[in-house]
Amino acid sequence: MPDTRTAVTVAITRRADPTRAAEMQAWVRAGATLAEDFPGFLGVGWVRPELGSTEWHMLYRFADDDALAVWEDSAQRRWWLSSAQGMVEHTREERRTGIEGWFDPPRQAEVRVVDEPAVPSAPPRWKQAVAIWLGFFPLSMLAAVTLGPLLAAQHVVLRTLLTTLCLTPIMTYLVLPRVTGALQWWLQGRPPPWRR
Repeated sequence: MPDTRTAVTVAITRRADPTRAAEMQAWVRAGATLAEDFPGFLGVGWVRPELGSTEWHMLYRFADDDALAVWEDSAQRRWWLSSAQGMVEHTREERRTGIEGWFDPPRQAEVRVVDEPAVPSAPPRWKQAVAIWLGFFPLSMLAAVTLGPLLAAQHVVLRTLLTTLCLTPIMTYLVLPRVTGALQWWLQGRPPPWRR
């Protein structure tokens, strides 16, 4: 029977006092380090929209709902969350499946602030496609230059299989989180950081 599990991305917005940015960074890293030891953990990322912002957008991915539940119900996570009492306010959370989770900002909310501005919707599919291409093109070129000569004598199916086996995890865990983080302003239709 085929495996029908789908990776789950959790997108969370948290608020923290901008004067405590160093503490916040240490707290985020501690949570990532704890989560890495859990089966099914696929990656984590975080970004502040701009220097001095009170908002921190965080993403973490697990292989499926069951793996995510083990992390979310763990004593380690409870300890980690409690260690930020008084420093961090959890404002929004959303769960997504598939690759779209890397693009979407948090939308559902336990919003605790009145008159908070609306969170932008997911970027259009064409922008998602452009962001993926911007990461995939240089990665494909690198693979063609490095793996191409090594695999030239192999059958096209085997070449494609080996190349995609190498490129998919690199794209998913290294390239795509960085590309989407760097282009978040464009994906969400905001002015570039250098024009703010």
